[in-house]
Amino acid sequence: MKERIILLGPPASGKGTQASRMSKAFGIPHVSTGALLRSEASLGTELGREADRWTRGGSLVPDGLVIRVVGDWIAANGPRFLFDGFPRTVGQAKSLDELLRDVSAPLDLVILLELDPVEIRGRIMDRLTCRGCGETYGGSLHGLENGGSCPTCGGKLARRSDDTEDVLAERLRAYCESTLPVVAHYESTNPGILHRVDAAQGSDAIYSVLSALVDWEMQKAE
Repeated sequence: MKERIILLGPPASGKGTQASRMSKAFGIPHVSTGALLRSEASLGTELGREADRWTRGGSLVPDGLVIRVVGDWIAANGPRFLFDGFPRTVGQAKSLDELLRDVSAPLDLVILLELDPVEIRGRIMDRLTCRGCGETYGGSLHGLENGGSCPTCGGKLARRSDDTEDVLAERLRAYCESTLPVVAHYESTNPGILHRVDAAQGSDAIYSVLSALVDWEMQKAE
């Protein structure tokens, strides 16, 4: 079974949903650098305040800040992970390569969820996030409204402050300029490790593909 996994994709491609589902099924810690940085921001740490200034404008958080958070997490939890949306730049990818070489734990799998920009926009404008548990829902898909209750924990649902047209345009630009080269990095430095998956298909269909990539023997037994 694969134990060191990276899940990449544009905004609203379903990375968080799929990563959470795989984490529960396979017992691999789901690590979202965005969630880690938002936690730092909510705690009011210096690192969190600095990261928040970047994310509110739709820009990528500087590599140095992200690597500090990731390095601390690996040191505390060990080299078993399912990274959601990290690394976002080639610099981060190279730094992660170095971190994993230091602990003799190379990557097992990199997955790229691919989604059309028109579909991305529709999902972003419809997205609601629970302020309690952090779960994310498509409002129309699940029959939920801004300000309503989270089906998971009962917390309040709200639009994220960065889910706007202007911020989305900046995030897509940053994704194309900074994150897509990460795909090329892995394809050139570690041939065969990266797999592309169509994120426009249903959530269950995507999960079936991903679970097979993580553990083919388990998938065959289902």
